[in-house]
Amino acid sequence: MRAETSPKDDQAGADAEPRSGFSNRERRALLAIARAVIPAGTRFPAAGEDTVDRLERLLGGQGSALTGYRALLWTFEAIALARHRRTLASLDAPRIVAMFDAYRGAGYAKRSAARALLSFIKAAYCQDEQLFRTLGCVYGQDAPKPEPRRYMERVTRGADLPEHEEIEADVVVIGTGAGGAVVAHELTERGHAVVMLEEGQYFHRESFTGLGLERQKKLWRAAGATMTVGNTVIFVPLGKTVGGSTTINSGTCYRVPERVLAKWRRELGVSITADDLAPHYDRLERTLGVAPNRPEILGEIANVIARGASALGWKHAPLRRNAPDCDGQGVCCFGCPTDAKRSMNVSYVPMALRGGAQLFAGVRAERVLVESGRAAGVLASGPGGKRLVVRARAVVVAAGTFHSPVFLMKQGLRARELGRNLSLHPAIASWALFDRKIEGYKGVPQGYSIEEFHDEGLLFEGGSTPLDVGGPLFPEVGREYTQTLEAYDRLACFGFMIEDTSRGRVMMGRSGEPIPLYSLNGHDVAKLKRGSELLARCYFAAGARHVRPSIAGFDVIEGEADLERLRRARLSARDFDLTAFHPLGTCRLGPDPATSVVGLDHQSHELAGLYVCDGSAVPSSIAVNPQLTIMALSMRAAACIDRSLTSAVASGAAAA
Repeated sequence: MRAETSPKDDQAGADAEPRSGFSNRERRALLAIARAVIPAGTRFPAAGEDTVDRLERLLGGQGSALTGYRALLWTFEAIALARHRRTLASLDAPRIVAMFDAYRGAGYAKRSAARALLSFIKAAYCQDEQLFRTLGCVYGQDAPKPEPRRYMERVTRGADLPEHEEIEADVVVIGTGAGGAVVAHELTERGHAVVMLEEGQYFHRESFTGLGLERQKKLWRAAGATMTVGNTVIFVPLGKTVGGSTTINSGTCYRVPERVLAKWRRELGVSITADDLAPHYDRLERTLGVAPNRPEILGEIANVIARGASALGWKHAPLRRNAPDCDGQGVCCFGCPTDAKRSMNVSYVPMALRGGAQLFAGVRAERVLVESGRAAGVLASGPGGKRLVVRARAVVVAAGTFHSPVFLMKQGLRARELGRNLSLHPAIASWALFDRKIEGYKGVPQGYSIEEFHDEGLLFEGGSTPLDVGGPLFPEVGREYTQTLEAYDRLACFGFMIEDTSRGRVMMGRSGEPIPLYSLNGHDVAKLKRGSELLARCYFAAGARHVRPSIAGFDVIEGEADLERLRRARLSARDFDLTAFHPLGTCRLGPDPATSVVGLDHQSHELAGLYVCDGSAVPSSIAVNPQLTIMALSMRAAACIDRSLTSAVASGAAAA
C-alpha cells in the first residue's frame, strides 16, 4: 500500500521511485524508525545514517528483497498517516516506539510484519564494527592465502562451459551434499566414471570471510529465507553451494537410534539394522574425524548448561562433531574459515575428484534422459542458456528433501508418496541473562547437549550466534532493545529440536520451485512448550537472572510464577519463533511402491537406473542430526548401484 504524498514530501518527483535502493522519503522514514528503535545506550551509539546505508547494502540493490521491504515500509507509512496524520519521518521517537511496541503483542500477522521491518534495521545496525569491538566479538575473518588444490583441475564452472557440451560417464550425481558427495566418492573408488552436478558454486575457506549475514547471502539458499507454508511460518536453512547443507551446519554427528530403525522395520518393512550400518558409520567417523568436542573449544555456554543440568540430575555431554582441528571461532554455519570442519566441500568432494570424478559447479539439472525405459543421463543448463548433456548408465538424484521430489515430479514420476511424509526438526532458541560474561560467540556454537530427554523426542543442543545474526532476533524496541544488545556478552543461547509427529509435503509451484507445506500438530506444540520450560529450569539452576524463551507473550521469564503461567498457557504453533532443520522423507525408501518412492536399493520404483541418495530417502525423522546417517545410507546405496552396474556389464559381455 502506498500512501499519498504532499508536494513538499515528494519534491519534484525525487522521492517517488528510487533510481538505486531507497527513495529520499523512504530513507527519512527508515532513519526516523532506526533512531527511535535503537537509541544510544551506555556502551553503544544510536542508529543513524550509516545504519540505513548498511540496510540498503544488506537488501542487495534492486532485487526482490528490496522491493518487498519497500512495500512493507509503505504499509507502516500508511498506518502512521492514518493514526497520526503525520509521516513516519515527522513522528517523534516516543510515538514510533509506542507504535511498534504495540505490535509486539498484536496478532500473528501484524506481529510478524513489524518484526520483519525492524529485524532488517537491527541487522544493519549490528553490522557496525564498533559494536563487535566493544563486546570483544570477532568482526568477520581475514581471508587466508589461497592454497593450491590440484583437484580443482577436474572442476568446471558453469560460466566456463561452451554453448553445448556432451560427455559420457557411468554415473551422474545431482547434488554434492551429504548424500551426493559420498555416493560419488564411493562409486569413483569402485572404478566408475562419475560426474557431479551442483547448482551452487564451489567456495573455499578464503571465501568464508566477512560477517555472518554476508556469508549467509553467499552460501544459503535464498539467503536463508526458505520457509514452510502452514499454520505458522518456519524458516528452514538450506545450503546452496558445493557441500550442500554440510557446509553451513555445525558438524554434529549422531548415529541413528535403534528405536528408529526398529520402527522402520515394523511399520515400513525397511529391513535395515544397526549392524548393517555400523561398518559404514565406522568408516565415516574415521574419515571425518568424528569425536566429542574438546573442553577448550566449548566456551562458557557449555559450563552454564553442564552446571544447570548437573544441579537437576540430568545427563549431559559434549556433542560429537566432524571437526577434529576446530579452534572454536563460532561461525560453523557460515562456512568454516579454517577447513577444520570436514564438511563435504573439504572431504568427500575432493576425495571423489582426486579419484577421477568430474564436477560441474553452477550448473542446474533440468531433465533426466530416458532410453529404452531406463534413466540414461541428465540434461543440465548453465548461465546464458548453455547446455550440458551427461549420458550415463545410472542417475543419482541428491538435491535434498525439498528439491529432489520436485525434480522427480518434473520428470513425470507419479509415485503416490512422492513429496509426501515430510518430517522436520522444528527448533527454538532460548536466551538467558547472567551476571557474568558468557560470550557465546567464542567457542563452538553447537558444542554441548542435554541428553536426558532424547527418548521423549527432545534434543537440546547449543545454538550461539554472532552478533549480527543474534542481535536482530530480540523483539524489544527503544531503550529496552539497546540495553538488551549491550548485554549480549552476558546472554547465553541454547536451544532444542523436537522429534516431530507432524507430517508435511512438498509440492511444485507454478515456476517449478518447491513449496513445502507443513503444519505443527498439537502434540508437537506441547513438546515445544515442555522443552521451553525444561530449558528455562536448566538456566535458572545455573544462576540465570531471567530467561527469554522466544514465545509470544513470554518475552521474559523471571521465575517460578512465570513458569507456572507458561504451563497453564494455551499456546498455538504461531506463538513460537521457530526454525527447522533436517528435512527428511519426501522420497522415502521402502520395499512397497504403495508406501515408498524408491526401493531398498534406493532405485526408483518407476524408472530403472534412477536413484535417490539424500535426506529425502530417509523414511522418517531419526530424532537426531541426520547427516551421518544420510552418508551411511548413501554408502550402502553406492554398493547397490555398483552391483547393478557391474552385473549389467557382465550380462552384456555374456550376451556378446
